[in-house]
Amino acid sequence: MRVKVCGITNVDDALAAVDAGAAALGFNFYAASRRYISPDAAGQIITRLPSSVCSVGVFVDEERDRIAAIATQVGLRALQFHGNESPELCRDWSQKIVKAIRVRDRDTAVLARAYDVDFILVDAYVEGQFGGTGTRVAPELLEGLDRQRLILAGGLTAENVAAAVRAIRPCAVDVASGVESLPGKKDWTLMRRFIANAHAA
Repeated sequence: MRVKVCGITNVDDALAAVDAGAAALGFNFYAASRRYISPDAAGQIITRLPSSVCSVGVFVDEERDRIAAIATQVGLRALQFHGNESPELCRDWSQKIVKAIRVRDRDTAVLARAYDVDFILVDAYVEGQFGGTGTRVAPELLEGLDRQRLILAGGLTAENVAAAVRAIRPCAVDVASGVESLPGKKDWTLMRRFIANAHAA
C-alpha cells in the first residue's frame, strides 16, 4: 500500500514523512489553501528528496501555462488536479496525472470514466472546500471505480486507515489533516503510525 502525505510546507516534515515510509509527497499550490506553499519553497524541499519519492503538485482550477511553468521550475513528477478541471485540461502532460473527485453521490464512477488519467483520487465533498477537511468518504459511493487507479483520501487517520484499506482496497491512500498538529504542520508520531498501519492492512 503506497502512502501520499499531502500538504507538505517545510523540509523537516518532508524528510520525516520519507523516513516514515511515504511514497509520495503533495505540495499545494492553491493560494487559498491553509497548506499553500510557494513554488520556490517547494522546489528547495524537492531537491532534498530521494529519487524514489514522487513529488506531486496540487492545483485547483489553475491555468495550464502556469501549471506547466511551476511543474518545470519545481521538478514535479506528478500533477494533481483538485478543482473542476475538464477532461481536456487533464490530458497531454509528461507527468503522471491524478484527478481528484469530491464524492457526493453514486455517480462518482461515471464521472471518473470521463478522465483519461493515471489515477483518480476520491475525497469527501464539503461545500466550498477543495480537500483537507478531515471528512470521510462513504465506501458505498465508490462502487464501480477501478481500484487499480484509485487513491483514497478524506478523513483518514492512523486509527481508521487500516480498516478503510481493507474495505475499499485502493492502490494508495492520501493523508493531510489526519497527521497534523496544525494545518500545514505534520505530527511525526501520527505520520509514522498512519504509514505503518496502512502498510500492514
